[in-house]
Amino acid sequence: MLMLPLAWGTAPAADLPELIERSKPSVALIGTYAETDSPRFGFRGTGFVVGNGNLAITNAHVLPPPMTGEVQRRLVVQLRRANGDWAPRTATVLALDKSRDLALLKFDGPAAPALALRKTIVREGTSIALMGFPLAGALGFSTVTHRGIVSAITGVAMPTPSAQSLNASAALRLREGAFEILQLDATAYPGNSGGPVIDVEAGDVVGVINMVVVKRSRESALSDPSGITYAIPAGYAAALVDQELGIKP
Repeated sequence: MLMLPLAWGTAPAADLPELIERSKPSVALIGTYAETDSPRFGFRGTGFVVGNGNLAITNAHVLPPPMTGEVQRRLVVQLRRANGDWAPRTATVLALDKSRDLALLKFDGPAAPALALRKTIVREGTSIALMGFPLAGALGFSTVTHRGIVSAITGVAMPTPSAQSLNASAALRLREGAFEILQLDATAYPGNSGGPVIDVEAGDVVGVINMVVVKRSRESALSDPSGITYAIPAGYAAALVDQELGIKP
């Protein structure tokens, strides 16, 4: 019989401090590791543990490019040990959903606490918390939480006035059909990509941080953030996990 770690998110969270305390062990650093690099760990983005405790969800764009050259870098998921230190776990890519910018990873070692994924779309106005590692290279690897609400649910692919304004990616998405994306009234930063969006009251993951609206330049995301963030609904991530675990819809 397959035993799964507790996905505690199905039970209501008492308050935000409790939510943060219970969720932090599931929030992971995603990056590369090489003995010859300095530092040895190259941070790429945020991820979080799901499913059987040896799976993690992140953004597809967080993954490193194909490895070339003499330096052999391995993909790793870092999770905290009981003493608070980070422990790198070698990871492999199990599944990609590039159209929705999602990746499912499998990592070695003992199972970690998993967060529950909501399969239905969250309601507008829901209070949410973002967890991840904003500006991780500058601030160190402390798990940071931001509060906000789901301000809108909108389509990711919108019609354009002329075919000339469609790039290849947008054309592909239009052919596949627009899908819903969460617009959040919350501030995320570089490094938050791939992190969980958690319903503060229910405690489960309702989205995966994907992108931030930038007013002028990438630098302005730090000095003058727009406060608008987008997230992929967690149901799409749940579909990847269910497929891997053999769970029928």
